[in-house]
Order: sequence, then C-alpha cells, then structure tokens
Amino acid sequence: MDSESTQLQQAQLAAILGPDPVPFETLLSHLMSSSNEQRSQAELIFNLCKQTDPNSFALKLAQLLQFSTHLEARAMSAILLRKQLTRDDTYIWPRLSPSTQSSLKSILLACVQREEQKTIIKKLCDTVSELASGILPDNGWPELLPFMFQCVSSDSPKLQESAFLIFAQLSQFMGDALIPHIKHLHAVFLQCLTSSSNSDVKIAALSAAINFIQCLSNSSDRDRFQDLLPAMMRTLTEALNCGQEVTAQEALELLIELAGTEPRFLRRQLVDVVGSMLQIAEAETLEEGTRHLAVEFVITLAEARERAPGMMRKLPQFISRLFAILMKMLLDMEDDPAWHSAESEDEDAGETSNYSVGQECLDRLSIALGGNTIVPVASEQLPAYLAAPEWQKHHAALIALAQIAEGCSKVMIKTLEQVVNMVLNSFQDPHPRVRWAAINAIGQLSTDLGPDLQVQYHQRVLPALAAAMDDFQNPRVQAHAASAVLNFSENCTPDILTPYLDGIVGKLLVLLQNGKQMVQEGALTALASVADSSQEHFQKYYDAVMPYLKTILVNATDKSNRMLRAKAMECISLVGMAVGKEKFRDDAKQVMEVLMSLQGSQMETDDPTTSYMLQAWARLCKCLGQDFLPYMSVVMPPLLQSAQLKPDVTITSADSDNEIDESDDERFVFFLEVYFIC
Repeated sequence: MDSESTQLQQAQLAAILGPDPVPFETLLSHLMSSSNEQRSQAELIFNLCKQTDPNSFALKLAQLLQFSTHLEARAMSAILLRKQLTRDDTYIWPRLSPSTQSSLKSILLACVQREEQKTIIKKLCDTVSELASGILPDNGWPELLPFMFQCVSSDSPKLQESAFLIFAQLSQFMGDALIPHIKHLHAVFLQCLTSSSNSDVKIAALSAAINFIQCLSNSSDRDRFQDLLPAMMRTLTEALNCGQEVTAQEALELLIELAGTEPRFLRRQLVDVVGSMLQIAEAETLEEGTRHLAVEFVITLAEARERAPGMMRKLPQFISRLFAILMKMLLDMEDDPAWHSAESEDEDAGETSNYSVGQECLDRLSIALGGNTIVPVASEQLPAYLAAPEWQKHHAALIALAQIAEGCSKVMIKTLEQVVNMVLNSFQDPHPRVRWAAINAIGQLSTDLGPDLQVQYHQRVLPALAAAMDDFQNPRVQAHAASAVLNFSENCTPDILTPYLDGIVGKLLVLLQNGKQMVQEGALTALASVADSSQEHFQKYYDAVMPYLKTILVNATDKSNRMLRAKAMECISLVGMAVGKEKFRDDAKQVMEVLMSLQGSQMETDDPTTSYMLQAWARLCKCLGQDFLPYMSVVMPPLLQSAQLKPDVTITSADSDNEIDESDDERFVFFLEVYFIC
C-alpha cells in the first residue's frame, strides 16, 4: 500500500473511532448492507479498527449500545460486542487497558438499567453473561452479583427479568461460581416464582432456577430446591389459565429439559407433576403445540431410565392414560384423495401433526418402558379400537401395534398367535387405509418378532401378502404388500420361503408391469430380497424375471424414474449373486455395458443411481470373480475419482472422532472386494 493510501486509511479510521458517533454508526449499518461489496468493505474497516485501536473500538461499540437512538444500531452493537467478548479467536478482553475494561463493565450495567426495548434487553443480557463467564471465576467483576441481586429485589419487572436472564446463563456456563450464593438464590427464586405477577419475570426466574438446579452436583443441594417445584408448576398452570400459551410453552420446554437431565428432582412430587401434564395433554381447547409439549415431558421422564430407573413404571395408572392420549392422537387422520390416487410417493398424505407425534411417542414409550409395562395396557385398549365401527380406529390400532413392536418384542412373542390374528383379520377390512396399516404392521412385526413369526406363521402370512398384491384398485396397498414381503423374507430361511416362490414371484412379475412407479419399485425391492433369501432356489425363476429387469434398467431414463432404474440395478445384482455366475453370465455383459454407460454419464448430485451403482459393482464383482477383470479399466478410474482418494493411505483409529461418509465406506469396501476377488 502506498503512503497516500495509508494516510487516507488512517484518516478514515481516526474519523470512525473519533468523538463523533455518526461515522461508527454508519459503519455498523454498512455491515448489515444487502450489497456484498459495501458489506465486505465495512467488514475490512471494522476489523482494522479492532486491530489498530482495540480500546477505542470496544468503547465505541459500548457507547453506541448506550446512547444510539436507533434500535437497529443498539441491537447490532450488543451482538458485535458479545462476539468480541467471547473466548475464541476474536476475544479482545486481554488486549484492553484496565481503564477500558472498567468502563465497559460500567457501561454494560448502566445499559441494563436504562434499556427499555425487550429484544435488545435479551441481547444485552447475553453480552453481560458472555463477559461474566470469562472473568467472574477470577473475581474480575465483583460488582456484578451484588448488582444482579439488587435488580432481583427491585420493584422493576424489567430489571428483575434482566437479572434472571443473566443468572440463567451464568448457571448454565459457570454454575460453580454461583454455588456460594445458594441460600440467597433459593430465596430470590422462591420469592419471585411465588409472588411475581409478571409472566415474563416468572419465566426468566423459572429458567434461572432450572439451570441452577442442573448445575448442582450435590444431591443435598438439589433437595434444598424441592420446595420450588409447586411454584414452578404454578408458573405453567397460571399461564394456561390466563390464555398465555406462548408463555406456557416456554415453561413446558424448560420443564422438559429438567425432566431429561434431573428426573430425580421430580420424584417426590411425581404424581402431581405427571397428572398435571396429562391433564394438559387431554385438554382439547389448548393448542396442539402445548399439548404435544406436555406429552413430550412425560415421554422424556419415561426415557430418563438411567438417571431415574423404574420411576415411571411405578405409575401404571398414568401409563394407561398416556397410551389412551397417544391412541386418540392417531385418530387425527384425513382420508386424503392423494393417498388413494397414488400419483406421488407421499405415503404420509392425510397424516396430521397429531398423528405423527402420537406415532413417534408410542415407539419411544415402548422402548423406554418395555413390554411388561406396555403390552398389558395395549391389550386392554386395542381390542376396543378394532371392534369399533370407524375405520380410523382400526387404522390407529394397527399403527400402534407396529409402533410398540420393537420395544415390546420379548413379551409380544409370548402372545404371537393373538397378535398375528389381530393383524391378519384386518387384511380383509373394507377400507384400503386399514388394509395398508395391517400390511405395514406385518412388515414391522416380521422385523421385530422375527424369525419366530416366520417360522410359526409363514403358512398364513405369505399367502395373505400374496393376496394383497392382487388389490389393483389400490396400488398403495399392492406396493406395500410387496415391501412387506421384503421384511418377511429378510428373516427367512430358503426352506421356509421356497414353497411359496411360485406364487410370490408370479405376483411380483405382474406388479413389475404395473403402470404405477411405486408399485414397480416395491416389486423390484421384494424380488431382490426374495432372490437374496432363496439363493440357488431362485434359478428356477431367472429366465422369467431377468428380461423384465433388463427392460427397466435400459428404459428408465427419465429424471422422474431414476429411483426405478436404481432399484432395477440393485435387483439385477442380487439376482445375479443368488443364481451364480454360470446362470448369470449370458446377461452379465449387457448389464455391465449399461452400467458402464451410466458410469460415464454426467449424473446429478441427488441421483440415487450413484450409490446404488457402487453396491451393484461390488455384487457383480463377487458374482463374476475373474470374469469381472475386463471391466476394471472402465470401472475403477471414475470410482477412484469419485472417492477422491489420495496416493497415501490414512489409517483412522477406532475411537477417532472423524466420521467417514457412508458413500466412502462403500467405495473402500468395493476396492477391497475387487482386490481380493480379482
């Protein structure tokens, strides 16, 4: 830089950091500019100010925060000041003179006292907390805690809220520094939660109290705060009674955090707390979001079994009540025409947020509490749903059965006949969504209760799935039946599967010729799984199946059916492996040529063909062995380029934090297989 440019820059910096506040405020406004050029130039000057004169720079930010009449400028200065006081590469506090440090601390506390704008107050409290977390442990801000206790005891709700916001953050990041003040903190938390009429203050106090309780490692210290719990719960119920659901949701989110980290804190008053939460979850006049959070609280408690083992199992009456709530949520299902038309892949059409939450929570609850707790409750409630006239209740019962299977598998296996009867009876239900749910349940049970289900009930399940594939009026039901064949056959021995192959393969070939892509995809996936499970027994069907697979592979070239092509690729490679090289050899050349053509083409980043092709190459390599060698020169260079391998070898330890991308794993597996096979 020449001397003239240097002098110009120095003059610019002097003006920005000088007594007139306007140039610095203008600089900050340029940092928020939509113009990239103006913003980049402002960032350059901003950083030069910080490097050249950190004292003037920090004081300018603080003074702007204190005196600017523009809300945006005050908000921006609070954010920027916090970033400079965060202990990372931008941390400037140690570079500041003692007088600047003292001035900054005084200005920040003065701003807390005078700032009226709520959004800026929160940013300001973040800044105070950030600085305090760095210097308070070394007694670098002795005025702060007396100031905060003074604010809490004042008559100003704004000052009370500000102090609690800071206490909440300090508890989270440096709770040890607050423990000497435990008696005083207990008193102010109790006073505010019990007496304050301001909901914002109570929420801030609730946040501070919960964060502080979580930082206490000593159980006797935590027990000292037990008497706060009724007042904490009243913060929630009073907000609901006043129609302040946003405040109630904030309270619920804080209580959920407490339930997850310190469930034992709730043990003594568990019945009252859980009862209140279930009452909220049952209140249909409340917003869905509020009710969902109340359910989340109870589920979180159930999942905290390591910290509080067996706590929720001791409340069977509440488990039954919660299960009933979740079942009712599953009824919130619209019979969307899009689901029946099956023009899109969206199997979720018609599902509401209530339905999704109910489904997820049943799964989590059963995993958390296990079959001994959940199966008796399900056995009591599901038959009434299945006996009801409404299709939604039949659907809900079957979905619930599928959702609880994983967590309840050991107990459900003991009543397998009853479970299978319950599901297979619904294969004849007049409503297609119920039949879909029954098929879905069989698919899930095949995974979670296998191989017992396959060994004991193959003679009932496989014919039922085959019959469901004939439902041409409902292509989603057909496609799902094919998918369930996949689930069933994965836990199946060839001896069990072989007697049914004639019927199943014949049905799947019919589905391959269906006009609906999702049906074709389901059939391809099922054929691949059946071939993989039956191995050499599949040779009988090879000549009938392979022409269809090759036709799809060659003709599915549109963007809309890329997944169909990818699944055809998967199916061909698994069929090839199942029947062996001698049977597959004649078709292998044509298949390899198509794959090599695709390998050389430009595929979009979201094209599923890429990952499916890597797996197909590996299977074809295993199948063909030495016969794969002629293709190596074509296959390997793009794969090496795709994997972006370096000439040297990197060894990653088993406990390394470095995650390897799954696609890289596939490539490495492929290279190893090629090396050892060829």
